[in-house]
Amino acid sequence: MNNLQDKVAVVTGGNGVLGGAIAMGLAAQGVKVGILGRSEDTVQARVKEIENAGGKALGLVADVLDEESLVAAKKKIQEAFGKVDILVNAAGGNQKGATITPDQSFFDLDLNSFDKVNQLNFKGTVLPSLVFAREMVAQKSGSIINISSLAAQRALTRVLGYSAAKAAVNNFTRWLAVEMAQKYGDGIRVNAIAPGFFIGEQNRDLLLKEDGNLTARGETIIGQTPMNRFGKPEELQGAANWLAGDGSSFVTGTVIAVDGGFGAFSGV
Repeated sequence: MNNLQDKVAVVTGGNGVLGGAIAMGLAAQGVKVGILGRSEDTVQARVKEIENAGGKALGLVADVLDEESLVAAKKKIQEAFGKVDILVNAAGGNQKGATITPDQSFFDLDLNSFDKVNQLNFKGTVLPSLVFAREMVAQKSGSIINISSLAAQRALTRVLGYSAAKAAVNNFTRWLAVEMAQKYGDGIRVNAIAPGFFIGEQNRDLLLKEDGNLTARGETIIGQTPMNRFGKPEELQGAANWLAGDGSSFVTGTVIAVDGGFGAFSGV
C-alpha cells in the first residue's frame, strides 16, 4: 500500500540533520530526491551520501525565502526526473534573539530576530508550497509534508519565536489540506510531522554538556519524555514515508507527533 518506488520528492533543508534523515529514508524506498538548501557544499554532500547508499538524488541550491530560486529549482528537478510527487518542508531554525534565556524576560525579545525566525519557519513553508504545489495540482496528485514541532503545541520556556512560527505551520497545514481537497480533489494531501526533542547543531549546547552529559534543561526534557531519551533522526523516516505514500491516502490535515510520548505526558 505504501509503494514509493520512482516517486519524486523535494526536501527543503535536506542538507540538515532532520531533513537529511527524511531524505535518506525516502531514497531508501526508491524515491528520487531533490535536496534543497542554500549551501552548495552541504547539499552535494547529502546527494553523495544518498548515491553511495544506492539511491538517486539531485542537488538544488535555493533559498526557501526566494521565489525565483525556488522556481529555478523546480525547473531543474522536473528536467531531471519529470515531476514532483512529494514536498517535505523541513527547512527551519531558530535565532538567539528570538529566545528568552533564564536571565531574561519577555521584554528582552529582539523583534528583528523574531521576524527572521517567523520568516524562515513559516514563510519558508508557505513559499515552497506555493511553488511546488502548482505541479501537484496540474497532475492531480501529491503529498506535502510540513515539519512542525512539539513547541507548537506545548508552551515551552525560552523558544518564543520558534514556537509561534511552528504554531503557524500547524494552522497552515490544516488550512491548505482543506483548500486542496475542496478545490482540487482528494489526490493532494497536506500533513505535518511534529518532532519532539532531537539533538541537532542548534540545540546541542542547550541539551548536552561538552562531556556528553545532560544539561539541566536536557534533564528536564528527558524527565518529561516517557521513553526517557532523545529521538534519533532516522526515527522520523517511518512517519514521513507513510505520509508520502498511498498508505495514508485518506489522511490529510493532520499533525503527527514523533516525540517519545512527550506530548502525552502530564508530568504525573
